[in-house]
Amino acid sequence: MELLLLLVERKGELVSREEISQRLWGADVFVDVDLGINTAVRKVRTALRDDPEKPRFVETVVGKGYRFAAPVAVIGETTPSVRVALPATPQPALAGQGAASAVTPALQGRRRPSLLVLLAGTAGVLAILAFGWLAIQVRKTEKSAQPPIKSLAVLPLRNLSGNPAQEYLADGMTEALISRLSSIRDLHVISRTTAMQYKDTKLSLPEIAKVLRVDALVEGSVIREGNRVRVTAQLIRGTTDEHFWSETYDRGLPDVLALQGDVAQAIARKIEVTITGKEHERLAAAHPVVTEAYESYVKGLFTLRNSNSRAEIEQSIREFEDAIRKDPAFAPAYVALAEAHSWLGTVIMGGDPDRERPQVESAARKALQLNPSLAEAHVLLAETAQEQWRWAEAEAEYRKALELNPNGSDAYAELAQWLLCQGRIEEALSSAERARELDRFGSAHGGLAWILFQSRRYDEAVRELHSSLAVHPNNAGVLWLTGFTLVLKGQPNEAIPLLEKAAVLADRSSGFIDVLAAAYARAGRRSDALHILAELKKRRQQGYVPAASFVIVYLGLGENEEAFSWLGEAYKERSNILQFVKVHPLFDPLRGDPRFADLVHRVGLA
Repeated sequence: MELLLLLVERKGELVSREEISQRLWGADVFVDVDLGINTAVRKVRTALRDDPEKPRFVETVVGKGYRFAAPVAVIGETTPSVRVALPATPQPALAGQGAASAVTPALQGRRRPSLLVLLAGTAGVLAILAFGWLAIQVRKTEKSAQPPIKSLAVLPLRNLSGNPAQEYLADGMTEALISRLSSIRDLHVISRTTAMQYKDTKLSLPEIAKVLRVDALVEGSVIREGNRVRVTAQLIRGTTDEHFWSETYDRGLPDVLALQGDVAQAIARKIEVTITGKEHERLAAAHPVVTEAYESYVKGLFTLRNSNSRAEIEQSIREFEDAIRKDPAFAPAYVALAEAHSWLGTVIMGGDPDRERPQVESAARKALQLNPSLAEAHVLLAETAQEQWRWAEAEAEYRKALELNPNGSDAYAELAQWLLCQGRIEEALSSAERARELDRFGSAHGGLAWILFQSRRYDEAVRELHSSLAVHPNNAGVLWLTGFTLVLKGQPNEAIPLLEKAAVLADRSSGFIDVLAAAYARAGRRSDALHILAELKKRRQQGYVPAASFVIVYLGLGENEEAFSWLGEAYKERSNILQFVKVHPLFDPLRGDPRFADLVHRVGLA
């Protein structure tokens, strides 16, 4: 209303954004001014049913401000300004005069209004009541005409602190909101990795909603000043670009978890989604966190989410450990620590699983001890159990994770891997497709491609991976899997450039150069393959190198007996690769050997 009054007072004139800011909030205010002005203008246009493309009331002067273009009739005034007179004591108006007219001294002396005045006043009151009733009915009709919101995406919150180094705080807040809202079973929430693709995007909100196939979007900003943080969030209908809720939350950093819960609960209330008692508890769950601990945690997350190499993962681990030292009761830091150790223990990162798996289990169980509702911790426990062939335990943990977070793309993706290990390919593909619905541009593409690859549907796998590479051209893991697929598809020469790039991005991790060696061998470049084999053997003398790396190289060289020998070592290590022994096409040259059938039996997948 304040904006509308300002525009009408200056009808026909340009009103700059600076003037609007000064009028609405004053000079020194802790607020996202651009977002606030845009919201206010949208609300004025919505109230007036004004089309921003063909405005009848509020015109946009690009880069400068706004102008009120419609004719303005001033009631009871001879000057062109708009004035509202509010007498100290309400008095009845004279017939024929405007509601804003000054009250005459003669009228002030009268004790009883005339019949005409009473009738005019009664008519005015009835008109106001009728108008109010009509407005309520119109709004009810409009509301009922709007489809219910069943799906949404939280777009990356903007960092308005004026310090690019605070970007990690905005990303951490975005991830936290997605995680909380994902716990609502009746709401389809797009995953973090997909949402982050729209950071600094030039697409309009309706365009984003159409691509993601969601009913609504959450956008907003984060500002930090000292130990205080302000989050502004808005809800926008995807099809109409209607901003139908906006709120600002200002808290100290120690209360940031409570702030996240408040925002998530407000969004759930506004979209009128059904929430169970347990879901409400998970949305609201929070406790004060030490400021420095939270900072270390979100910095670690930022590093982990953008990591390609072992060194970057190890840096994130140091950040998470620092957060735990500063606040031992901060459960999310334990989950993040478990996730980092889980990544470090994979074949492609080359960490020693005997060292990393206990770290994963310890951190995940501690997180659940502090907060039993953390679905991510159950996913990590499931992965670790699966890697050690405790199949029933792994499945139970995946199911528990999905019970706590029905929108957990990671849980669906990892359950798909469990189903793949059992040879239940169609069920695995179905679970992977569900993960991709939630994570259209994230790691779900790789999970689906991995299943297609192990199902020997190489062309489909390559198509999936090329879609992912279009979004993540420098993702070492996607490059690695694309190359691996091409090697087993019989196109090693096409695979080599991809695998060489992946090896550089991953600092020549053993899990990357082993597949590169297999590609060299199958492309006829045996000396290059043997050079990598010698490099791996030298590394193993100095530290840990997965036995699986030697299995891959020797199978690439066609030396099956050596491969069998290293499979024995891989079994002792409980190597990650052996969970896929029943289906992985890498092992096809060995399947007719009784020793291989015995290995499948010992892994529990006969």
